[in-house]
Amino acid sequence: MHIIVNTSSMVPIYEQIVDQIKAAIIAGELQEGENLPSVRGMSGELKISALTVKKAYDNLEQEGFTVTVHGKGTFVAAINPALQQEERRREIEMDLEQVISKGIRCGLSGEEIRSLFEIIMEGFDVKD
Repeated sequence: MHIIVNTSSMVPIYEQIVDQIKAAIIAGELQEGENLPSVRGMSGELKISALTVKKAYDNLEQEGFTVTVHGKGTFVAAINPALQQEERRREIEMDLEQVISKGIRCGLSGEEIRSLFEIIMEGFDVKD
């Protein structure tokens, strides 16, 4: 598994780890039952505190993406399709919020942003 952390980012490192592992699970790059690197292994590889990795793993488990077996490690949990779909939807919402914010910063009105969205949607074969 390849995790990249940006120490100059405003996003905390543990959140960067969580986001990347969740994305890999949702994309199917990490499969149910697959073992994640140990906390020590990942902290050494990324050259960050083991506590930071532990916090990321704890968050992933709390959100239902992983299961930790004491003495054996952290494994990808069976993902509920509804949870997977909700996570994808949340990612899209965050992306759309960024686009809308950028449109507003550029001086576009709400109507202009909606119009652009509709024009772009026309180029896709999306069924209602």
